[in-house]
Amino acid sequence: MLPPLPTELLHTLFSEHIAPGDLVIDATAGNGFDTVFLAEAVGPSGKVIAIDIQEKAISVTRKRLEKAGMSDRASLHLGCHANLKEIADGGAPSAIIFNLGYLPGGDQSVITRAEKTLPALGSAVEILCPGGCLAVICYPGHPGGDAEAIAVENFISSTPELRTARYGLIANGKPAPFLLLSCNAG
Repeated sequence: MLPPLPTELLHTLFSEHIAPGDLVIDATAGNGFDTVFLAEAVGPSGKVIAIDIQEKAISVTRKRLEKAGMSDRASLHLGCHANLKEIADGGAPSAIIFNLGYLPGGDQSVITRAEKTLPALGSAVEILCPGGCLAVICYPGHPGGDAEAIAVENFISSTPELRTARYGLIANGKPAPFLLLSCNAG
């Protein structure tokens, strides 16, 4: 048995946390894997809000949802995750996922950055329902990823309403991705 990757662990833990009918947010839709996972978890009565700054990510996510037969469970938003609170429009999600870095298979010069991610995390903490969970997967191994990972970990560790654990693999060479899993104690 191999230790799970951060995304695998996240899906395992969130599958026990998210209930049918919940509102959840994928703040960085990327290639749509987290969005489809969330759509399956919330069931036909739930709602997924997925956000990404790249049209390619929205298009790939839309196609993945269509193929899974779950397009009706998700609303896709082309824009920055820093606008998460406005996009949520008063909703109180039970779970929010941030999978930082760049779009795999896309332009690796387009990356998430702390100056947008930190305000997005602040908004996420504000709108998360009591007992809700926030997951952030950080990728310190690419240019700019290390600075963002440090800033995100510092922000989350200094947010008193969150109880947070850090999980990551140990890698040879460049730093490995890690998961910050937080629950709103409020």
